[in-house]
This record gives sequence, structure tokens and C-alpha cells, in this order.
Amino acid sequence: MSTTVLVEINDRIARVTLNRPAVHNAFDAALIADLTATFAQIGLDHDVRALVLSGHGSTFSAGADLGWMRRMADASEAENLDDSLALARLMRTLNFLPKPTIARVNGSAYGGGVGLVACCDIAIGVAGAKFALSEVKLGLVPAVISPYVVAAIGARQARKLFQTGAVFDAEHAQRIGLLHECVAAEALDDAVERQLHWLGKGGPIAQHQAKLLALRMAGMDQPSAERSDADNAQLIARLRVSAEGQEGLRAFADKRAPAWTRQ
Repeated sequence: MSTTVLVEINDRIARVTLNRPAVHNAFDAALIADLTATFAQIGLDHDVRALVLSGHGSTFSAGADLGWMRRMADASEAENLDDSLALARLMRTLNFLPKPTIARVNGSAYGGGVGLVACCDIAIGVAGAKFALSEVKLGLVPAVISPYVVAAIGARQARKLFQTGAVFDAEHAQRIGLLHECVAAEALDDAVERQLHWLGKGGPIAQHQAKLLALRMAGMDQPSAERSDADNAQLIARLRVSAEGQEGLRAFADKRAPAWTRQ
């Protein structure tokens, strides 16, 4: 039984909750493995009609865990490649899950957390939540989540946010397509239930095919995603062991500005 992921299935709805509130639901190897296994199992469960993904506490997901980042700074390129492929597999599993998926974005999301939001079919977030793709501040790039984020917000917005690493709010996230709705915290559950109401009216086979149709029309299928994931995992593994990546990761771990920072 996983402690990093909570799963509750009622009325044919699987509610999956990231359960590391002490570290703002940040990713580490265990959470990545547990989430991937959970999504895969739900995908095979014919009694489940839809999945709702959320975070425990006030944050959806803060991205990379500090301890995990420290370990990756000391890891070899091959170890970093394996780690990156695992994260890519998580995103791909969620993106192609054969059920409708809703991101219940209960708070801020950074890095990989933004990737999870982008991989869901429907994303509803609370006003006041913050978002960022801040990998460049570590000398890295949002490589393995990039296909899904670009599909959600478009290349033009991605070029800006990937390069600046700027923090943006939930209202802006809605304007650029990362969120479908931005609601007050007290209205979040009602907004999710409205979407589940409409999803409950559709045929499950048709909904799966509708998802695949939309993805295919956008040029995305599982074989192409696997090829892209392999290339992107190699890119991030290479950057993590580069001089700039090492400086960025160690500065992050030491809670200082990296050497290249413009004051």
C-alpha cells in the first residue's frame, strides 16, 4: 500500500491524491513510481469511468523534491537518464489514460506539477494558485513534460515561459490554456462535479476514442510520444551532468543563487 499516493474509488470515479504535504507534494522516485503504477491500474479497471487528480494540503505539486535533486546532482548521466525516463513514463501514462481525467488543481504547481496538469483532459484550478516552469533557473529545461505543456499552451507561450521561468497566476494559466477554469477555492469541488456530470453522459468507449482522436489530430500518439520521451530524457540527463546543470542543482540544494544570476 502506497503512502505517497491516496486512492479512493466511489461511484465509478477514481480520486487520486498526491500525499506528500510536508514537502508540498514534491516529486521523488517513490512518488513517480507510485503514481505511474496507480494510473496504469486505474486505466485497466473497467469499473472506473473517470479519474480526478489532486494534491493533499494547500499545494498541488511543487515539482522536484530537494533531496531528490541533491541525489541527481551526484548521479551519473546513465542514472539521470533512467530517472528521466521514469518521469517521462509517468506523464505518458497519464496523458494516454483510456479514461477522462480531471486535474483538480487545489493550489500551486511547479515544474513536473505543471506537467501533470497539462496531461489531464480537463484542468480546474483555484484562484490564487501560482505556476512556473522554472527549470532554466537551475541550468535545466522542462524536457520530458514539454510535449504535454506545449500541447496545452502552444509553442508561443512555451517559448516565453520555458526561457524566463517566470511565475504566473491561475488567471493567466486559464488565459493561455493550461487551465480550463479558474474558480474560488470554495467552488472547486462543485466545478469538478459539473464536469463529472457531463462526462457521465458519454459512452466510455466513445470517450476513449474521442481522446485519441483529439491527440491524433494534434499529431500525438503513443509511439511518437515514446520516441520524443527518449530524446527528451537524454537531453535532460546530459544537462544535469553538464557544468551549468551541476552549478544550478548545487545552488538549488545550497539555497543560493547560481553563478550566472544577473543581480
